[in-house]
Order: sequence, then structure tokens, then C-alpha cells
Amino acid sequence: MVLSNKTKAVLLGPLNKNNPIIVQVLGICSALAVTSKLEPSLVMAVAVTLVTAFGNVIISLLRKTIPNRIRIIVQLVVVAALVTIVSEVLKAYVYDVNKQLSVFVGLIVTNCILMGRLEAFALGNGPWPSFLDGIGNGLGYGWILVVVGFFRELLGSGTLLGHQVIPQFMYDAGYVNNGLMMLAPMALILVAVIIWVHRSRNRELYEQTN
Repeated sequence: MVLSNKTKAVLLGPLNKNNPIIVQVLGICSALAVTSKLEPSLVMAVAVTLVTAFGNVIISLLRKTIPNRIRIIVQLVVVAALVTIVSEVLKAYVYDVNKQLSVFVGLIVTNCILMGRLEAFALGNGPWPSFLDGIGNGLGYGWILVVVGFFRELLGSGTLLGHQVIPQFMYDAGYVNNGLMMLAPMALILVAVIIWVHRSRNRELYEQTN
């Protein structure tokens, strides 16, 4: 399927120049809390992407029938139902990861990225563009989590997805895992580094906004 320039912008914009975390500075709390390991980062990224995409589609389909005064309530009900489904699937198939994510799966309901897309996009656009917008913003959020989770687990534990990556001979030679990587402040520092790199590579974007 060939996408128009408009739909490409909707899908691909959040991956870079309109990224919800590093440009809009949304969803920071979960980015700090669930990225100490790569696996929960991946699961959280997939969960938010699915909920955002299908939440957008449902709200878009209902947008002409939702009274304006209760639109937020309807959005919360739709998202809560989707999050409940995701939570039950995680409990059934990846219970250990679900325990690591703790309350943050449930807090997808109040994720500002998700609620913002429902309010700002899905209520004013058709199902297909809304679906692409949800996928794009979910992936834009997700790749930040994956990058941060990758470096925190690799440098903090010497593993990736629970498998030893840094060879034993390096430990025998004196290498020590960086325990600071397991702490939330290091996640904030890594996000800040990503923001710095993004700003340095997209100076024209920030010059326009300023």
C-alpha cells in the first residue's frame, strides 16, 4: 500500500522530529521506571503501541457519536478496557515481565502520550490515519525505551535479555558492571543524551520552534 505524504508524516513524524519523549517531553516517568532491563522495555513499548493504535481507531469510529461533555470519560473507558486486555495477556504469557512492569502497565491508562493522541488526533480524523498516528507515536515512544533499556542492562548487568554479553575474561581482567545504570537517574541522563544528539542533528527544528 502506497502512503501519501500526509500519512507518511503521521506515521513517521513521531519517530524523529515529533517524537513524544525527546521533542514533546511526554511519557518520561515510565521511560525512567521500566528501562533497567531490555525485556520490560520491549514489552512496555509493544503494549503502549498496541493500546495507542487501537484506542485511536475506536475513538475515531465513535467520534461523531460521543457527546463533547463526556468525551474524556469515554476515552478513559476505552483505554482502560484495552489496558486490561493487555495486562491479562502479559500475566498469561510473560508473568515475570508483568511483575517487573508492576503498576506501570495499569498506568498506561493515564499515559499523557496516549490521552493526548486520542484528544488531539483521533477525535478529528478517520480510523486509518488514527491507526497510523497511534502506531507512529507508540513506536516513537518505544524506540527510546529500547535504546535506554539496552544500554542500562548492558552496562549495568553485562547482559541483554538475560543472556551474558560481556565475556567473563573481561571481568577476570578487572571489568566491573556500572551499578549506577540500574538507578533511575541514569535513565534520565541517557534520555538527556538522546535529546542532546537529536537537537544537534535537527537544529533547524528547534530554531523554528524558538
